[in-house]
Amino acid sequence: MRILVTNDDGIESLGLHVLARSLKKHGEVVIAAPDSEYSGAGAAIGPIHLSEPEVHLVDIDGIDTSWSISGPPALCVMFARLGLFGDIDLVVSGINPGANVGRSVYHSGTVGAALTARHTNIPSLAVSQHLDGFGANGKNWNDLIVNQKWHTAAEVASAVVNGLLRDDIGDSPVVNINVPNLELDQIEGWRFTELGNEPPRAMERVELQPTANEKTFRVSMLWGDENRQSPNVDTGAVMNNEISVSYLSRIVALTPPKSSGIGMALKGLLETT
Repeated sequence: MRILVTNDDGIESLGLHVLARSLKKHGEVVIAAPDSEYSGAGAAIGPIHLSEPEVHLVDIDGIDTSWSISGPPALCVMFARLGLFGDIDLVVSGINPGANVGRSVYHSGTVGAALTARHTNIPSLAVSQHLDGFGANGKNWNDLIVNQKWHTAAEVASAVVNGLLRDDIGDSPVVNINVPNLELDQIEGWRFTELGNEPPRAMERVELQPTANEKTFRVSMLWGDENRQSPNVDTGAVMNNEISVSYLSRIVALTPPKSSGIGMALKGLLETT
């Protein structure tokens, strides 16, 4: 079993290192992660038609082989599935500081890497952990993440991998795991969840703030209060101090309406040419 571990916070993220070391009991672990921060990159691979990405060997304590890539996490996975780092049987992405629940999964580089693995039938796991105080005014990012209990999320991820390897995983699922930022013995339980509509704390509005340059503005992002939702959805479970486990599928086309205005418009366009 060869496991590729990646993330969207970059090769130097402590969460990445703790996760990778926790998975060594399941097989050979290879790290391939961005050389810088790519949070919010989704499943983007970047403008590879304009430049050749660089790949560097790096030293990470306890891991035999680690690579940094000058591109987003989905690109790391794409290179892996094309054989750049040898055969890969499982992709694990994380640990992300901050839950990837609700609509945030559309933008998450952590989840985007896992989805990229799934597109080529490699099972994958996205691992995120609730970030206490995220979005609160006056909170510095480094001050927030210093209290992350990475070891808890890593233990949960290892247990999930152990179970996933025993499952008849069939159509290469993406398993999206969100873990409370608590010690393991403080977690209330776990549940399979639906994908919610809202993240734990949503951005309410944005404002333009003038700068010294009259044509340049800074965008001030204002966050709302924490959202309390049903524990049956991913956001609600995490806010209820439970581990959320969601199975995500590939993007699929919907059946178009029987009477489609788009269809009539295109038919009319082509009939007149």
